[in-house]
Amino acid sequence: MPVLQISRQPDALAWFDTVRGRPLLEAEQKVIRGALISRPAQQPWLWVPPLAPAAAPDETGLPPRSLLLHPRGERYAGTLQCGLPLPLPNESIGNLILQHVLDDGREGLLEEGARVLAPGGRLWLFVLNPWSPYRARWRSSGLQARDVQDWRRRLRQLGLQPCGAEVSYLGPLWRMAAGSQVRAPGRLRAVCLLEAEKRTASLIPPAPVSRQWRAGAAPA
Repeated sequence: MPVLQISRQPDALAWFDTVRGRPLLEAEQKVIRGALISRPAQQPWLWVPPLAPAAAPDETGLPPRSLLLHPRGERYAGTLQCGLPLPLPNESIGNLILQHVLDDGREGLLEEGARVLAPGGRLWLFVLNPWSPYRARWRSSGLQARDVQDWRRRLRQLGLQPCGAEVSYLGPLWRMAAGSQVRAPGRLRAVCLLEAEKRTASLIPPAPVSRQWRAGAAPA
């Protein structure tokens, strides 16, 4: 059974800026680029990678009005300088990428992401795979890999339903080279990618209720 780290270290995410961590981020870039292309251009994005990106927000391919944040201690820097709760209105973000920022055990960000995600919005959640042999390379870093079933349960509790392939695996198996940088069926690869969509009952109201609407009537 994988050895899971249970204590949070403030600089645990710095592991992704090491020779062992960079191959994971490199393997994920093609998936992220494809995600950016696949969604409507007018939808704003919130992308939270584990490290400060080398490129400026307007060089990442993000559409206008999008936000690029990265952890700085318990707070976040980038397009905004903020803590939690995020200074964003409810359901104001069309698409959300959380790229390993939950792997250090931080609390509250996933819930905030669900709050700001608009109905029909998509989440790409990149997390470490606790069953990968590559876990030996992040051991003692302070990173915390959780089983994919735990992530599924948390997403469902927040009203985020699986979509697409639901779970994909990518990145290296053991060698510090990702090889082909596409999603692979191998469940022992270092990264799990979960895709989920925010769905609410109000998107498709029951027919009896819709027939009762009257012009000028206030919603209940």
